[in-house]
Order: sequence, then structure tokens, then C-alpha cells
Amino acid sequence: MASLANKLAALLFFFAVSLRGQVGPAAESVPIRLDFSGPGMGTTFRIALYTTTEKKTLAATAVESAFLRLASLNATFSDYEPNSEINRLAATAPTPWTASRDLLALTTLSLKFASDTHGAFDPTIGQLSRLWRSTRQRQKLAPPDRLQKALSSFGWQSLLIRDSTLTVTQPGLLLDFGGVAKGYAADQMLATLKKNGFPIALVQAGGDTAAGDAPPSQSGWPITLLTEPNDPSPSIVTLANRSVSTSGDLHQFIELDGIRYSHIIDPKTGLGLTRRIACSVIAPDTTTSDALATAFCILGPEKGRSIAKKLGTTVRWTWQDEAGAQHQAWFNP
Repeated sequence: MASLANKLAALLFFFAVSLRGQVGPAAESVPIRLDFSGPGMGTTFRIALYTTTEKKTLAATAVESAFLRLASLNATFSDYEPNSEINRLAATAPTPWTASRDLLALTTLSLKFASDTHGAFDPTIGQLSRLWRSTRQRQKLAPPDRLQKALSSFGWQSLLIRDSTLTVTQPGLLLDFGGVAKGYAADQMLATLKKNGFPIALVQAGGDTAAGDAPPSQSGWPITLLTEPNDPSPSIVTLANRSVSTSGDLHQFIELDGIRYSHIIDPKTGLGLTRRIACSVIAPDTTTSDALATAFCILGPEKGRSIAKKLGTTVRWTWQDEAGAQHQAWFNP
């Protein structure tokens, strides 16, 4: 663990410090903002927090603990690591697996999200994910027979929970928590910071943001919701002890034979979405906003509004029609 801590401490870098008020002993109790960042789960995690000058060292230690928490979650949920817990679970099918607390907690939530969204979110699409990953690398669609095999190798109903065990009942099924693990990690990192005495904090992981207590003299943390590069009129939301996630094809997509495919896989087709759409979800926690942002991209506003109403979540969709015109729709419960 010591070597891991040293490695993470080296990866973390302190990239901004802002002081308010005068410099000197009188400023020791004046709030300052510290910013840190480091890699994890295939993206960059960023932490901003407010503290005082005399607690800077304690803040850095708390941030290191948060990144250690991230490392432990990556060891559980990574589908890239052969020895991750989710890959070892899949390899034991159909034998029950005594799950870690994190895997049991997130699986329980994920199956609820799958049920609530009628399968638009599904943590069992690992075969499709790997096939689509290969498609993106080779820049060529998979043969129809391979796609059909992958389409027959998933289904959230095949992942069962009993007491503290998980069982994969369908041979060949692989797990993919990529649509929810970063949000869960952001929540856990924010909780770690709060536990260590730093509740005025923000954790960002790509398009997922977990906001803690509001910064000094502010009502919350301002978060910009981007859907396109150089968006001329981005939406800005102000959050405190809330979360927001944005999903879409802004950064991750490929074009094959003139068709643009998103990195978001539609479980019905097994391919990336071809509809130009992005979705932002505001929810009490980032686990929820992360999972639902993915699902609501797949569902679109037509099918998604009724589910958003049932779940009581705020959703913003932006999309392009066939003529290239941009549209936006908000749902507020």
C-alpha cells in the first residue's frame, strides 16, 4: 500500500492555488482554493477544495486518500484489467461470488437503473463493449455473425444478487460498469474528502461532477454543460451537494462509411448511437446522474421524459435533426 500511495502522490499534481485577502499570518484562516488532478478509469479526475493556509498539508493528505480510494475502485470495476473483481466474477459463472462491499452496492444500484430504464442502461453488455472497442480500433464494423453472438450474450436479468453473493447465470456474459463506475468513484472520493474534514469540495471525472458544500460566499459550484466544441450558448448550472453528468458524442466517436457512431452502445443494436444527441442529468448523487445520462441518450426525450418524471430527475437533451439543426429540451420534475 505504501508503494501505491507513493505512486499516486507522484501522479497527483497541484495545478492552481488562489488566495483571498492579504498575505501573511493574518491570512491563515482566510479560505483558499486548492486544485489537484490525477488519472483514473481512463480519464482525468480533478478535485477542487477550499481550506485555509494552515491546513494545506492536511488537504493534500485527504486528496491522496481520495485517489487511493479511486485506485481501489478501479481494481474492482475495470473491464480492462484481467484480474479485476468484475472479470473474476464473470469467470466463475455460474458459481456464486462473494462480492466486495463496493461491487455489491454498485451492482444493486445498477440493476435498479436497468429496470427503471427498461434496459437502456445495462451493466452486462461487456461482450458488446469489447466488440465495439475492437470495431473502433480496426475502423471496421464487426461481421454480422459476431455481432449477433454478442447480442445474445447479455441481459441484466442474468446477474443475480442473493445475500452478499453475485451470480452470473449466463455463460459467456461479461460485465461493463463503464457507464456508472466513474460517477460512483466521484461520489466515494467526495465522501472521503468530507470524512477528512474538507466538505467544500468538487470532484470531476470527465463529464461527471460531484459537488459538495458551496464555496465561500457562493450559492454553489458553477458547472458548464457543453455539448459541442466552442458551444456559443452553453448552459451553466450552480450546484451544492448535488451532481450532474453529461453524456454524448462530443469527444468519443468514429465515422465509418459516412456514418458517425457514438461511443455509447445501444443494447438493441449492439452498435454506437448514430443519432447526434447529448444528455445532462442533475441528481442527488453522481452514481445516479452518470448511469441515467447514458440511458437517456439512448432513450431520447421522446421515451425518456416519462422515466425522468418517475425518477424525479432534471434532464437536458440536445440533439441534431436530419437537417443539422440543433434542438434542446429540458425536463424539470
